[in-house]
Amino acid sequence: MRIYMQIFQLKFERHLANRQIALILNIGRSTVNDLIVRFGHLGLSWPLPDNVSLDQLDKALMPGRDYQTQRKLPVWVEVDISLTKPGVTKQLLWQEYQAEHGSRALGYTQFCTHYRTWKGQQRRSMRQTHKAGEKLFIDFCGPTIPIVNPHTGEVRRAAIFVACMGASNYTYIEACEGQDLESWLLANRHCLEFLDGVPALMIPDNLKSAVNKADRYEPQVNDSYQAFAQHYGCPIMPARPYKPQDKGKVEAAVLVVERWVLARLRHHTFHSLASLNQAIKALMSDLNQRPMKGYNGLSRAELFAQIDAPALSKLPQFPYEYIQFKLAKVAKDYHVAFDNHWYSVPHALVGERVELVVSQRLVRVRFKGNIIAQHVRSQKLYQHTTESVHMPEAHGAYKDATIERIRRWAKRIGPNAQQVVQVIEQSKAHVEQAQRSCQGILSLQKRYGEQRLERACGIALSQGCYTVRFIRTILQNGRDNVIEFTPSRPITTQHENVRGADYYS
Repeated sequence: MRIYMQIFQLKFERHLANRQIALILNIGRSTVNDLIVRFGHLGLSWPLPDNVSLDQLDKALMPGRDYQTQRKLPVWVEVDISLTKPGVTKQLLWQEYQAEHGSRALGYTQFCTHYRTWKGQQRRSMRQTHKAGEKLFIDFCGPTIPIVNPHTGEVRRAAIFVACMGASNYTYIEACEGQDLESWLLANRHCLEFLDGVPALMIPDNLKSAVNKADRYEPQVNDSYQAFAQHYGCPIMPARPYKPQDKGKVEAAVLVVERWVLARLRHHTFHSLASLNQAIKALMSDLNQRPMKGYNGLSRAELFAQIDAPALSKLPQFPYEYIQFKLAKVAKDYHVAFDNHWYSVPHALVGERVELVVSQRLVRVRFKGNIIAQHVRSQKLYQHTTESVHMPEAHGAYKDATIERIRRWAKRIGPNAQQVVQVIEQSKAHVEQAQRSCQGILSLQKRYGEQRLERACGIALSQGCYTVRFIRTILQNGRDNVIEFTPSRPITTQHENVRGADYYS
């Protein structure tokens, strides 16, 4: 009727032509002609008499219009939620809406116009469109929570991890020891287990535990976080530096967590991380169950169950295990160091740089992308873990010469050699010293034979000298062939000059 009245005013008061009226009001000239003809057929004068209302004029001008029909508007919240699901478009929703309400439904253009109007009236945080199960936004809260040691009074600050699903605002909260790499990865794992699925994309902030080098276009995600992403089959796209709007969902979630969770815990004293997380878990459940005004009273948990949960990918069979990556140089003793322990690698790689892939149970060593060594991770500090296959042949033979093997070797040569080995074992302060001396003596067999070495050991027993040099000199000079000797009695540990342990009691 507003357009009708403007047409009649321009025609009867300003006496403009129909073409001019159409140009001024930006409507078709045929529409102007039709309305002026209809007005003339009514026999009314301008200005309208006081007894003619606008409703009466409208009905008189358009007598065939059904004024009893009322348009049935859609529930725009349901439309907005449906649009987050994969493959759902406004055209599809309008067709379903029109099939349900028939002539009472809006046309497609009016449907889109009304939806845009409703969308623009909602909170600013809803203007960004998020698909179901698509994005998980991750960040740490600024404030921390103190944890007090009940025995020493020492206070440490727990960092608060927050993650939020884009479509449903479903929120996960966890207290961590800090923002270090291990805490970050474990919190990410716990978050996916809480969601019971994997989103299509994870969007973290540019903290050091996630990103080695922040960049607007090609940020460098660190190796451990990249391994986490590969394990769960979920790509990572860090937010642009200095662009908090890229992760507006989690920024809003952090603000909600600070007001509705951390503020409620400000008067509580916690003595362990577990007790803090237990309190956070209860408040997190309350937060996710609370109705949201912008979504017609639906809660985060209800929206998550309707929208995000069906669209998430399945979790892998086994959870992610924290892995560290480190570059190391192979030392001359063909070992690499990690956490004050040394692990062997093939000796041919001495001087090369290798990559250590360390989990909580295993230490893997990679060279040019191939795993060339694997060890069980040891917690013993300043010790070595060595595989025989990694040693040079000469080193392996030396290591294999254990004291039991030396005893068998000496027994095969003869009783004199066996007794020399026994004497040396008792005289040395350390088993490796005895092993080295015995190996030096028995190795003379290769040059002089078992019989000569047996006689030389007999001479050494009669002379009371058991060094490698003395026995080698006997063999070099041939004295074992000319000197007669009487083997001494086997040395026993029972002797009148041996005081024993009870002497010191």
